[in-house]
Amino acid sequence: MAFYLVRARPKQELLAELAGKLEQGAFLGLKPFGRALSRSLQDARSQSDGSATWEEEDYCSPPLAAERSAVLDRYFEDLSVEPVEKGAGWQRIESFPRLFE
Repeated sequence: MAFYLVRARPKQELLAELAGKLEQGAFLGLKPFGRALSRSLQDARSQSDGSATWEEEDYCSPPLAAERSAVLDRYFEDLSVEPVEKGAGWQRIESFPRLFE
């Protein structure tokens, strides 16, 4: 399993929809990534340039391929990933404000 620091530009007009789906647990049943993706997005952080960032565990090649086609490409643009050690991404962004309060 690999871990990535993900950075993406949220589609502002869909952020409320995404927040609602996360609150409802709408992605939890997506196999094999639903639980990890939901947890990561719930803890995502905002950066001063308006982008969102979070750490994600992934099994795909290319990274986040299944997550992108199922969820991420609907709600985000300009997605990029950087390999990190487990937990290192969260440490780097812990001081940023949460994307969802």
